[in-house]
Amino acid sequence: MSGIGWWGVPLAMFSGAIRVSTPFLFVSLGECITERSGRINLGLEGILVMGAMTGYAVSYLSGNPWLGVAAAGCVGVLFGLLHGVLCSLPRVNDIAVGIALMLFGTGLAFYLGKPFIQPQAPLLPGLALGNWTDSQQLRAALVINPLFLIGIVLTLVLAFAFKNTRVGLIVRIVGDSAEAARAMGYRVNAVRIACTGVGGFFAGVGGSFLSLYYPGSWSEGLSSGQGLIAVALVIFARWNPVHCFWAALLFGGAGALGPALQSVGVTSGYYLFNATPYVLTLAIMIATSSRTRALAGAPGELSIQK
Repeated sequence: MSGIGWWGVPLAMFSGAIRVSTPFLFVSLGECITERSGRINLGLEGILVMGAMTGYAVSYLSGNPWLGVAAAGCVGVLFGLLHGVLCSLPRVNDIAVGIALMLFGTGLAFYLGKPFIQPQAPLLPGLALGNWTDSQQLRAALVINPLFLIGIVLTLVLAFAFKNTRVGLIVRIVGDSAEAARAMGYRVNAVRIACTGVGGFFAGVGGSFLSLYYPGSWSEGLSSGQGLIAVALVIFARWNPVHCFWAALLFGGAGALGPALQSVGVTSGYYLFNATPYVLTLAIMIATSSRTRALAGAPGELSIQK
């Protein structure tokens, strides 16, 4: 981006926001489904890392990165269902279960993924949407992964489903009042287990993006806490899928700030700029620390409401 001067900063941030926001988007959409049913899954970090390892391993062994994405989603479903089943047991706290699964998922991924740290697996292709321009910088910025576009579609589908479909209504009823849902004949635990499984699938797919596109490798430090940040992102987005999309772009742009400035020669304080997403997370949590504002729109059955 250095060839176009400081104009390269917003261009690099645009390109970087799309790349960095994609795993945030998938994980936050999955957690939005889970929390709208009245359950919190803090094990997303473990699912994200396990999805990244599984996707990379399957892509390497099969030669097909899309098989890796599917496998990562399936692993996410298994972890999500495990979380859902455990939380359905009497006197089991979903926060504690989530932390346990986060540690278990990351540890298992590190152990099983050691043989795949060095080999290069086939990566997901990008869509070149900038062939209409002669600017190499603009062409590079407009190479977009299909998963980001799929994420946009899923955002709109979820927003529509929550407002206009019977399934969305059932999830909302279960999340707002378990007693009302039971009175209407709905199986609360079954709905929550299913939602947690679907949320796990989304998180697993988000993890596969990390290893199969950006940064495009498997290593033990790949996630950097993005699964946990996504939980805060859902609260910030007020449990709304469309707001999750914009919040993911905001966090993605914050994560792209450091590389964008480096592209124009600003190297002083580079690591400080890389900490922007974490500073933003802390600032958002402080800004919404008021109980009335922080929980506005929260499903009534969430443990943070009780």
